[in-house]
Order: sequence, then C-alpha cells, then structure tokens
Amino acid sequence: MQGTVYKSTGSWYQVKAENGKFHECRIKGKFRIQGIKSTNPVAVGDIVKFDLEEDTNTGVIKEIHNRENYIIRKSVNLSKQTHIIAANIDQVFLLITLNNPPTLTTFIDRFLVTAEAYHINAILLFNKVDTYSPEELGEVKYLAEMYREAGYECIGISAKTGKNVEKVKEKMLGKTSMISGHSGTGKSTLVNALEPKLELKTSEISVQHSQGQHTTTFAEMYDLSFDARIIDTPGIKGFGVVDMDREEIGDYFPEFFKLKQHCKFHNCMHIEEPKCAIKEALENDEIAWSRYKSYLQIMAGDEDNYRVDQYQK
Repeated sequence: MQGTVYKSTGSWYQVKAENGKFHECRIKGKFRIQGIKSTNPVAVGDIVKFDLEEDTNTGVIKEIHNRENYIIRKSVNLSKQTHIIAANIDQVFLLITLNNPPTLTTFIDRFLVTAEAYHINAILLFNKVDTYSPEELGEVKYLAEMYREAGYECIGISAKTGKNVEKVKEKMLGKTSMISGHSGTGKSTLVNALEPKLELKTSEISVQHSQGQHTTTFAEMYDLSFDARIIDTPGIKGFGVVDMDREEIGDYFPEFFKLKQHCKFHNCMHIEEPKCAIKEALENDEIAWSRYKSYLQIMAGDEDNYRVDQYQK
C-alpha cells in the first residue's frame, strides 16, 4: 500500500493511505535514506510504501519515495546530526513576534536560507500585531519592509483576533503548507483560527522567561476543510544550517543573487574582494546590514548563534 505520513512520533508513524484510511506504521531495523544522516529517517509529508500486518490495522514501512524538497536543520542537542522537520511542502509560513517571545533576525535569515536552498516559497507572518504599542508597530513595519525589499512576502496578522487570517487562508488553497517559528509565537493559535474544529492545544507564554511553552511535541499534518493541508511543527529555539557549500550561500539571499553579476569577480564571496556589488549596495543602504551580518555568520560556520538561547537577556 502507498500513503502519506501525517504524524511522526519517532517510533510510530501515522500514515494516510490512498483510500483515505489512517494506519499506525513503524519501521523495521535500521532504516536510513541514502545520503541523509537525520535523527528521523521518516518525516511528515513523506510518501511511503507499507505492508499491513496480518489481521491488524498496523503496518510496516518498506520504502520512502524520493522527496521533492524538505526543511532540514541541525539537531540542537546532537550537533553532528540533522533533523528533517517536514518533506514535500509547497510553502512555509514563518511566524515572527517582536517580543513575547522575541524572534531574532539571525534566526529568520537562517530559516529563509534553508527554504531557498530547497526551493520552498517562504512567507513571513508577523503575529500579535494587536498587542503592540505604536512604537513597536513601527518596528514591525520596518522589519517587514526590510524583508519585502529582500524579496519576501510579509503579512501582519493576529491569530487571536483573526486579523488577516483570511488572507493567509487564500495563500493556502490547494497547497501543503508548513508553519514554523519559536515556541509561543502562536502557531497552534493560528491553525485553530484557520480551522476552529481542530481545537489544537495552546498555552500561555511563560512570564519568567518570556518564552513559549512547547504545546506541539511532534510535527503533524492536518487536512483542512478548504482544500488545504497544514503541517504544525514544534517550536524551535535555533536553526542550524546544513550541508551548504560556501560558494552557494550568497545565492540563497535573493537580494545578493540579483546583484552578483555586477561583481568584478564571478566567484566573488562578497567579503574581502574589490569591486563587490553586494558590498557597494550595503554601503548605499540598498541591502540590510542585519542580512549581511547573518550571511557572514553562516559563511564563518558560526554555529554558536543557532544554539544560543534566544530568550536570554
């Protein structure tokens, strides 16, 4: 039988067969996809072949189809290993909050670089706009404008009040979308706003650390009533970039890629080379310094930044 993985708990996988029925499946023995040393050999969104065990509703996964794409990051606890968050997705929504909890630009940029590397369209959702002071709203608008200029679609939303939730819904029609961000940014609240009958568990921000509680423990896909599928994911503190050649990294910053043909050297790394179009644009305020700083950190393999606790003051 063939089906799509809807939930992965590490040892058991919920698979929706082509006939629409769900089966609990497991994998036998060592099961590793060639070339990917991930902590999870099977990810939500994977298309798999499985055999049903005799006289039961449970199955054994035998094969994974080639993935069209996936979002992958370094495992924070096991730095040498990687974790595939989800596979075969059409687009990803990154939920961003200015504070409560804060989302740093280094985190946003690392996430976007990974989405670019695997050809996944990323949309930035600036959540909790109903809670900000006029000054904070100004900051959000500045950030959104910066990312728009880099080539990303940005939408200000409030998952709690419903502001612009319909706009997000329109973007999702006919697609499989993944939703990601730090714990406490409102991912489950947004999924509930999109599809109230799901009634996903949500929790308040921890006052002590202004940090989100992990209410989603495992990635899980849901079929929605308006011809869309969404993958809700656990909150992530950091995002380690995986398996990228240094020569390619600049291409995953769209605003750099657009200008690189004007660099003097075709293999320009945009660091110390003369007549570099990216550095000239930087000096002319045509490229954001925070984006360039993220680029330098990724180029330097500065992995301390993805492991740092985002909420320490």
